[in-house]
Amino acid sequence: MAIIVVGGSGRGVGKTALVCGLITALPEFRWTAVKITGHEHGNPKPIWEERIAGQGSDTARYLAAGARQALLVSALEGNIPLNQFWQAVGPGANVIFESNRILHHLQPDLCLAVEGNPKAVHKPSFRLVLHQKDATVALAERDGVLVDSDQALSGSKPLFHLAALERISPEMLEWLWKHLQLP
Repeated sequence: MAIIVVGGSGRGVGKTALVCGLITALPEFRWTAVKITGHEHGNPKPIWEERIAGQGSDTARYLAAGARQALLVSALEGNIPLNQFWQAVGPGANVIFESNRILHHLQPDLCLAVEGNPKAVHKPSFRLVLHQKDATVALAERDGVLVDSDQALSGSKPLFHLAALERISPEMLEWLWKHLQLP
């Protein structure tokens, strides 16, 4: 079972695009993709399963990218119904969470921080992502990775620059496989 958390500095920074890119780049994992929100979105239950792939919602985009299952979890007042969630996905599921706050409740195999404009005001919940991140991903004019020899020796985390967050670069894909080698 692999668990990835994609957190972001704010709204519209590309978290959903990166989740879709990961699903497409790593189809072998047959991902369950989960968006955790603080809003009800008009659903009577705290966990709602998307059934139709498309571009109309984040969860529909997950399915269009190739997710096995896409869920929207309403975490009103910070309460994430994890017991219900794990029952809904079943044992052994590989899960990608789009959420900052989920880090209060679990330790993922990988935590990716999506950085928007560094001068913009960050969500307060992004501090937890920055503390636990394994790598940072940012939109750039072209693909690249920033890890110089000094950073590699000091154990600093890589910064992946992607021209499109929906398209994982070969360098990032190699890094992902290296870090998701699970027993």
